Amino acid sequence: MIDLYTWSTPNGRKVFILLEELGLEYMVHPIDTQKGGQKAAEFLEINPNGRIPAVVERNTGLKLFESGAILIYLADKYMRFLPSESCPKAEVMPWLMWQMGGLGPMAGQAHHYFRRNRGKAPYTEDRLRTEVARLYSVLDSRLQGREYICEEYSIADIACWPWISRYEWHEVDLSGFPNVRDWYRRVMIRDAVQAGYHIPVHMGEIPPG
Repeated sequence: MIDLYTWSTPNGRKVFILLEELGLEYMVHPIDTQKGGQKAAEFLEINPNGRIPAVVERNTGLKLFESGAILIYLADKYMRFLPSESCPKAEVMPWLMWQMGGLGPMAGQAHHYFRRNRGKAPYTEDRLRTEVARLYSVLDSRLQGREYICEEYSIADIACWPWISRYEWHEVDLSGFPNVRDWYRRVMIRDAVQAGYHIPVHMGEIPPG
C-alpha cells in the first residue's frame, strides 16, 4: 500500500497516472495547496520542501518527494515504463529531466501569470508565451515519426502529458504542433491515464487519510 499526498495539479497527476498504470494499491491524502495544506507540520515531516506530491510506502516506511524521483523509483522497482538496459534507460532520463527543469516550471509560471495575474507583468507574459511555445516546438520535433517520446511509452510520457493537457492554459493551439497533438490524443485514451487524470477532480470527496 502506498500513501499518496497530492492535489489536482500536473505534478500531482503524474503519480496518479503511474500508480494506475502499475495497478498498485494506494490511498489518497488530499493536500489542498490553495489552503496551505502543503505547509502543515504533518506534511512537512514527509516533504520538508512543502510541495506536492509525496508518497509513503507502508511496507518499507520509505518517504519520497519530488514527482520525478517518485516516478523513477516506482518504475524502476516494478520494472515497467523505464527500460532496464542502460542505453534505452539513458534515453528516457533526459526527457524526464526536460519536463522537470523546463516544461513544468515554464508552464507553471504561465499558469500563474496568464490565469491569475493577467496584465500585471506584460514583459513576463510575453517572455513566458515565447518560451512555452519553444518548448512545445522541442517536443513536436522529438515526436516527429514517433508514437511516444522514447522508444516505448515511458515515465517521460507520463511526466509530460499532464502539463500538455493544460495547453489551453498556456494559450497554445495544438494545431500548430501536430505531432504533440497526435501524441496527446494517443496517450489520453489509455485507461490508466483517464483514471489517473480524473481521480484528482473528485479529491474533495475523498476524506483525508
